Amino acid sequence: MLSKVKTLIGYTLQARDGEIGSVKEFYFDDRHWTVRYLVAETGSWLTGRKVLVSPYALRGVSKTEKHLLVDLTKKQIEGSPSLDSHKPVSQQFEDEYYGYYGWPLYWSGSAAWGGSSLPERDRTRWTKQSQESKAWERHLRSTHEVTGYSIQASDGEIGHVEDFVIDDASWEIRYLVVATKNWWPGKKVLVSPLWIERVEWSSSKVFINLSRETIQGSPEYTEDALLTRDYEIGLHRHYSRKGYWADDLVVA
Repeated sequence: MLSKVKTLIGYTLQARDGEIGSVKEFYFDDRHWTVRYLVAETGSWLTGRKVLVSPYALRGVSKTEKHLLVDLTKKQIEGSPSLDSHKPVSQQFEDEYYGYYGWPLYWSGSAAWGGSSLPERDRTRWTKQSQESKAWERHLRSTHEVTGYSIQASDGEIGHVEDFVIDDASWEIRYLVVATKNWWPGKKVLVSPLWIERVEWSSSKVFINLSRETIQGSPEYTEDALLTRDYEIGLHRHYSRKGYWADDLVVA
């Protein structure tokens, strides 16, 4: 299921033994553009530290009840490595965090989740998966921080990042929602991270090797639009790009 980040912000987080807070923002890596943590707003509980929840612990999204199911107890979360609320997520913290929970290392392997395109739920495969491939250096980015980045086409600026569309099976960011109101009033379009040529993080710019005319002619995305497979097929056909689901079908 595809969900927008701005839709998920504010959803409650239901642990095994009660509510632990609400969704504040997401951290994703800049290699696979996959969500690695959601940041919980815990109110008065665990004041002074960031509470991070990995997709390994997420067991479902309920849009009707507006909550995410977390397969952890409050005691487990409280005992996890502490991260001060004003500090970034370091690689040392991630090493301790993953060691505490015993999950496979997402940065060990070439796929989005180490040796797999999805978070591996089968505990019997965890040790094997973690030992399969060489680790890569990860850098985490915040959806809050990247919102507002300008989008640069091959022939000039076309708009800015307004939102993100997440696949809650793989937790990959499937699309950036691009607002183009300064050029084509009221129009929004979707752009896949797979089409990004490079990102200049220091200048807050995302470069895409597509012309403004090509992007302007893409299927319009509206707030009320449903991200159906038919819509996605039309979008990828417009850009002459293979759909990400083609690889999923091959794996299946």
